[in-house]
Amino acid sequence: MAEQARAPKIVTHSHYATSFEAESEAEVYDPRKEGLVREMLDALGEDAEREGLKRTPLRVAKALDFLTSGYQMSAEEIIKKALFEEDAKEMVIVRDIEFYSMCEHHMLPFFGHAHVGYLPNGKVVGLSKIARVVDVFARRLQVQERLTNQVADALMEHLGAHGVAVVMEASHTCMMMRGVQKQRSTTVSSAMRGTFESDPRTRAEFMSFVRG
Repeated sequence: MAEQARAPKIVTHSHYATSFEAESEAEVYDPRKEGLVREMLDALGEDAEREGLKRTPLRVAKALDFLTSGYQMSAEEIIKKALFEEDAKEMVIVRDIEFYSMCEHHMLPFFGHAHVGYLPNGKVVGLSKIARVVDVFARRLQVQERLTNQVADALMEHLGAHGVAVVMEASHTCMMMRGVQKQRSTTVSSAMRGTFESDPRTRAEFMSFVRG
């Protein structure tokens, strides 16, 4: 029997993954993960060898590696590569950053928007890097409260800013698809650091921009 071709791991260094589909009938991506998915399908009463499910273990393995790729990413590295000296003193805000994460309690998705602001202290960072920092922590098994704090702490530490503010609004499919099954509920979490925490006026200004 010919040896199956093992695919390279999905590359996330460039931020976006390559194809999640099988490149050929013989492709093997991650034998262990694929085997576990097959076991789960069998335990659910499915036939992992039927046409519609035959390549599902490979797709799931690839998708899970991408959805948890934040463990291999570094917020410090992302920020340091795009940090510039600038005599800017006013608040910088990036609103409505889309994010997708997975609840660590049920491994079901939660998703929404992050609003991030900071007060520069002699340096500014490329705006796209703020969105990438959100992804660093969103692409892990998470709870929203921790995710919000991790983004704020990373930006505060590596930007050297006077202050950082993060607000996240998300819908949780573990509430929508199971349990209480509430479709319209959203969860809002916030983390304030530095001046945003100590000065109510600065915090209020940020919140006014977030609310639009």
